[in-house]
Amino acid sequence: MGISSGSNLPHQMLPPPESASSQETWPTSKSIMAKKTESGKTGPDSHDQLVIRHVPISDKVSLRDIARERVDIVAERMHRLPEEYLEELKNSLKAILEGNGVQPIDEFMFLQKFVQTRSDLTSKTLIRAHRVQLEILVVINTGIQAFLHPNINLSQTSLIEIFVYKRCRNIACHSELPADGCPCEICANKKGFCNLCMCVICNKFDFAVNTCRWIGCDVCSHWTHTDCAIREGEILMGVSVKSVAGMGEMLFKCRACNHTSELLGWVKDVFQHCAPDWDRESLMKELDFVSRIFRGSEDTRGRKLFWKCEELMDKIKGGLAEATAAKLILMFFQEIELDSPKSLEKGEGGGMIAPQDACNRIAEVVKETLRKMEIVSEEKTRMYKKARMGLEECEREVEEKAKEVAELKMERQKKKQQIEEVERIVRLKQAEAEMFQLKANEAKVEAERLERIVKAKKEKTEEEYASNYLKLRLSEAEAEKEYLFEKIKEQESSGTGGEASQAVMYSKIREMLHGFNASSPRVDPRSNQRNPFMSNP
Repeated sequence: MGISSGSNLPHQMLPPPESASSQETWPTSKSIMAKKTESGKTGPDSHDQLVIRHVPISDKVSLRDIARERVDIVAERMHRLPEEYLEELKNSLKAILEGNGVQPIDEFMFLQKFVQTRSDLTSKTLIRAHRVQLEILVVINTGIQAFLHPNINLSQTSLIEIFVYKRCRNIACHSELPADGCPCEICANKKGFCNLCMCVICNKFDFAVNTCRWIGCDVCSHWTHTDCAIREGEILMGVSVKSVAGMGEMLFKCRACNHTSELLGWVKDVFQHCAPDWDRESLMKELDFVSRIFRGSEDTRGRKLFWKCEELMDKIKGGLAEATAAKLILMFFQEIELDSPKSLEKGEGGGMIAPQDACNRIAEVVKETLRKMEIVSEEKTRMYKKARMGLEECEREVEEKAKEVAELKMERQKKKQQIEEVERIVRLKQAEAEMFQLKANEAKVEAERLERIVKAKKEKTEEEYASNYLKLRLSEAEAEKEYLFEKIKEQESSGTGGEASQAVMYSKIREMLHGFNASSPRVDPRSNQRNPFMSNP
């Protein structure tokens, strides 16, 4: 929370490592489920991996049963349920709060209405509740699912006290209510309100500390979100008790006690205590808060502060260091403190200023001017060093790029040589292929020529063979003919055999000639050689 404009610092609330509370009544579970995910578990969908034993329908318990039925009856049924089923029940409520479940957020509103309208949920009845039953009831009543997280292990008594609004629902605060025994109307009438960590307007809490996000009342020490105060018109122009000569300034009106607190001194205290520790993002947020607070300011100092915040935000976006910006805003607060109406009143009330006082004031102005010049000089030196470092970095990059270019050129030359070598080899292989093709063509022509020669010789050989064979057969036939003629002559001369033996002889001659004609190859009928035995003489 922020720092009030008074001398007392507020009670600063720091979050526990696994707290799930946030600025909203229904928080998301990203921060809650982070550690669970690291330990090997998943989010609301982890119930998909659970193996739930069979549970009879009569023993099953739903969220509506927990919200509507008697505590002792539901507790008795839940004691018979396995741990997997109870875990599934808690996961279903988480899914509804996160908007990931099958049931819409309206189901949660329905459950909350049931729980908050019941009159039997008291400390005496809740002491009989099952642990998971009590956790679910607390989550439905508060809307904070952190109570379901396994690392948040509160006692049953603490859960009951949170449910009946006797203890703060902020797990990091956990104060008894009303906190510090505050008798104010808000602490007495707002159920579950804690003036140590909650906003008077929205009744929510967060863990922002050392910031202008929270405004504390100088009188009752209740806290209000700056956004809520701006939205509800609790930041306005007015005249406070500390104002001089009725001059107006920006004030904060506390809704708890209706007292006003001046804002310029509060902002100055916050920046003086916390600005040196802010990083760039935090400083930008704080300047934005102050800018929105004093946007409607009508007094001179408030307008100057608004303009200064706008100017510094633009400079930071342009590259101004956060440390320099913090020094400039702190120096601005010193300047407006010197120009405040109180300072002017002190100077003008005594008449003429003594020479020594005038010299002191001039010395202070000179010192202030020198400090500003030193800051500007430091900033310029920083920017020069930054530019110099950037230039050196650019030069190194140029050198590296030049080396890369040279290496690329060498690589390109090597690749070019390799390509030329490959092309030379390709040309050589192509010439060899052409030569082998030429030789192959020549060999083919030679083979065709030899084939023709072989074919011609084969035909000639066959013809010679047929001719020789015919000649041989003819000579044999001639010899046989001579032999037969001799036999005929002998028969004729001896007069034996007669016509019958002559007919038999002719028959043998014809058979012999027929066999000769059948076995002789390629006998040309047009041949000049005539067989005298083809016809009967």
